[in-house]
Amino acid sequence: MLACKWLGDHVSTTPLVSRTLHAQLDSARACTDQLFELLGPEALYSRPIPERHRLIFYLGHLEAFDWNQICRQALEVRSFHPEFDKLFEFGIDPPVGKAAEDQPSDWPAANQVRAYGQRVRERIDGLLEDAPEQIVHVALEHRLMHAETLAYLFHNVPYDQKRSRGAHPTYATRHLEPRSIEIPAGVATLGQKEGEFGWDNEFDEHQVHVPPFAIGKYKITNGQYLEFVKAGGEPPQFWVDRHGDWFLRGMFAEFPLPVNAPVYVTHEQASAFARWRAKALATEAQFHRAAFATNTGLEHPYPWGDAMPDASRGNFDFQHWDPLDVDAHPGGDSAFGVSQLIGNGWEWTSTRFGPFPGFQPFSFYPGYSQNFFDEQHYVLKGASPRTAACFLRRSFRNWFRPNYPHTYASFRLVEN
Repeated sequence: MLACKWLGDHVSTTPLVSRTLHAQLDSARACTDQLFELLGPEALYSRPIPERHRLIFYLGHLEAFDWNQICRQALEVRSFHPEFDKLFEFGIDPPVGKAAEDQPSDWPAANQVRAYGQRVRERIDGLLEDAPEQIVHVALEHRLMHAETLAYLFHNVPYDQKRSRGAHPTYATRHLEPRSIEIPAGVATLGQKEGEFGWDNEFDEHQVHVPPFAIGKYKITNGQYLEFVKAGGEPPQFWVDRHGDWFLRGMFAEFPLPVNAPVYVTHEQASAFARWRAKALATEAQFHRAAFATNTGLEHPYPWGDAMPDASRGNFDFQHWDPLDVDAHPGGDSAFGVSQLIGNGWEWTSTRFGPFPGFQPFSFYPGYSQNFFDEQHYVLKGASPRTAACFLRRSFRNWFRPNYPHTYASFRLVEN
């Protein structure tokens, strides 16, 4: 597990980087290096998701981001390769169906990109003690975010261009009976406390009153969603029809559809299923009530209480490549008995991504959140199997377009 104890801040003080944080950065680098080792050489210039860059971009982007944030901006160090600093600076998020038009020949050779990255790391390591700790936190979490989004990209790389890392999980074949759990009215605390590290969209911490509602104990399963498909619903991106039998496209192989694993769908597909069942997706505040509240009025940092995350609590922090059954890890249930609110798949909410009261963009990264306050992205909560442990904090918010099909995104239903 990548241990993440965040000591950064949202205020004006800028403590120097600790040895622990430096070690965490080294660990995150090793994590993304291992991801690229999965690829055969022919995959590096491919574009497995049409709306995203070719994979060679991400090989350079992780190091260019660190350089641009820590050295170029925070420490005002003169660049040794300004062309690569700019080329690899920003990713893209166009609407589905709008692909870039560049060619593999437009990109530099892989050995040039790796040499640039190695030199960036050496320069950063020599200067890290002088860097503001908050900026290093940003670089670290940015890298770990890409450790997950790279998995989405690599998932679409042909199997013969990837080096397999183990077999898929074992699944139960008996269909799990769905259950609903009543959540009483009460307060949900959203956002991050002042003085703790968080991204700009996590601030300010505030409370929201939530009326009573009922929520599914489990995420919606492949088996439940299959009934919707048989009734005319749209199949997910992760399913494959093989002569009338449905298979799941795992990271390294296809295998028979696991009926009790969570279905990974778009927001549009989740919403259509909810309408079919005459129910709704949870709001961000309802998710918080179900996940973190208790009957005593207290709120826990995690659904299971105060204990730090570990492998007994859920499928997260790079434990598996593919989802497990929705009733795995009962030790991760919330105080109300709701399962897998953290791990095994992000959960779509009905809440459009937007600012909290008191929102202020990061001065050093102003476009991180506010560029997406466009009514075209929805909040996801929880975590997937490929989500690093540091993002399990209660305040973290993920977001995607409603028709983006490649995210490890599940959902559950509520009744108001």
